[in-house]
Amino acid sequence: MRTSLARTTLVVCGLVTLGMSVPAQLPAEAATTGTATAGAEQAYVVVADSTATVNQAVAAVTGAGGTVTSVDGDLGVVTATSARTDFATRVDAGAGVLGVARNQVLGSLPKTDPADAELRQAAQKAAASAAADPARRGKKGPAAEPLAALQPDMQMIGATASGSYAVQPGRRGVLVGVLDSGIDGNHPDIKPNYDRDLSRNFVTDIPAIDGPCEHPSCVDPVDEDDDGHGTHVAGTIASPINGVGIAGVAPGVTLVNIRVGQDSGFIFLEPALKALKYAGDIGVDVVNMSFYIDPWLFNCQANPADSPAEQAEQRTIVAATQRALDYAHARGVTLVAALGNEHEDLGNPLPDLTSPDYPAAKAHPRTIDNATCLSMPTEGRHVISVASIGYSGKKADYSNHGLEQNDVSAPGGFFRDYAGTARTRTVDNLVLAPMPHNVALLSGSIDLTTGESTDPFVVSSCSAPGPDHCAYWQYLQGTSMASPHAAGVAALIVSQYGERDERHPGLRMDPDKVEEILKETATDVACPQPALISYAAEGRPAEFDAQCVGTSERNSIYGDGIVNALRAVSRHR
Repeated sequence: MRTSLARTTLVVCGLVTLGMSVPAQLPAEAATTGTATAGAEQAYVVVADSTATVNQAVAAVTGAGGTVTSVDGDLGVVTATSARTDFATRVDAGAGVLGVARNQVLGSLPKTDPADAELRQAAQKAAASAAADPARRGKKGPAAEPLAALQPDMQMIGATASGSYAVQPGRRGVLVGVLDSGIDGNHPDIKPNYDRDLSRNFVTDIPAIDGPCEHPSCVDPVDEDDDGHGTHVAGTIASPINGVGIAGVAPGVTLVNIRVGQDSGFIFLEPALKALKYAGDIGVDVVNMSFYIDPWLFNCQANPADSPAEQAEQRTIVAATQRALDYAHARGVTLVAALGNEHEDLGNPLPDLTSPDYPAAKAHPRTIDNATCLSMPTEGRHVISVASIGYSGKKADYSNHGLEQNDVSAPGGFFRDYAGTARTRTVDNLVLAPMPHNVALLSGSIDLTTGESTDPFVVSSCSAPGPDHCAYWQYLQGTSMASPHAAGVAALIVSQYGERDERHPGLRMDPDKVEEILKETATDVACPQPALISYAAEGRPAEFDAQCVGTSERNSIYGDGIVNALRAVSRHR
């Protein structure tokens, strides 16, 4: 799962944890003399018991030999650095401190998953017919947007020229924050709806993990995306109706880049907390999150297989993240997250055999229970989690599921969908959305003379020969592709039913009411019969099978139903 987007474009995107965590074993406290071995300077996030005890947490940091780098009184979080090997255990014992965790890799953005030979060959066979289709070469067809015919995802949820766009395409004053790898704000299918002034990058490139910095400051501009994942997500949410390529679910709303992901895909705890707080402070209406709070696949309160220090760290990560989610929710932010790509029942999780696993293999097997082990932010309070389905309506083979955890479902692409038919294993089963120009050029998928795509997973549209005159879109699949469909519908709900925001320009709506309408207007789907969903016909082993439990109103595969843009904006008509 570590191949960069430059090497392939068929990916399973969503919440992943492979290779994206850090060793959580903290060193034992030093001898009672108060001295400790000096090590490399490490950054930490210290969570106070409450916002009222922040000063005590600051005192604990300085008393333990640390240097305070920032204090957030609203979240009750202190960031600090120290080279003392006993720093974490000393601070954790301090008055007014809930817990301490290294400001470490806490998760990851989905990285590319190289297609196996069979899938790649199948896609290449489909390329011949794809190349002959005028729509795939960026030429206008009869639909509202030139590439609308390549968007069965929008057709599936009623987000079309004759559907929700005609009722409510979204209002400019509704802000959608994308917590991701960044957004290519200059892509022609992004730029008209992109707010550069409000966008922020909370990440500094780290050459050791990200490679050489592209800019002297090592801080990328807010309109740059060196990965491509965030741009794809943003386009699904709100690509405009502008006659260029596709249209998103809510083509009239405003996109805000709130970057949390390193170029390498890693996500650190501090940027994630800052991003959620920023979203609440500036009046963002909806955020989309497609990352795991790691270094643990599940953060457990007191798993007996973990050391006391590891247990404390996981509790701290959950507490800090939940505090940031609560802060954003209280300020009107509807929180939407992908459910994950481990094809697992989150209500009955399998043993965790991978945590922690970065940078050295320190994983130890753990039996996971649903009551005290959480996948964050997906299982955080106030978060709407989204599972992925294929265009046939079948659960995508990779998607997680769970009666308690799955709130709604949405099309996220399913390459092996329609097994046994000519359509299976074709790009038609994936989700098409914008691709950053820089990523396309580095992908090896572009003819550098003509600018045209040479890859069936990349669509090009060129006004003249040469890459500088072309725009690109790519086909992806994953719960990361499902989640922005739900986020887009949430933005339409705010556009249609929200009221004037007294604190910020634009509209405002209670996130709980947004969630209520999103679920109420979703299309109910009952469990299939038989209820055990098999993927044998798709060539998947039995471990991919999923048991559907629940009713047609709510079940483990579809949640409260498949989101529907037209129904969401038409409930009072």
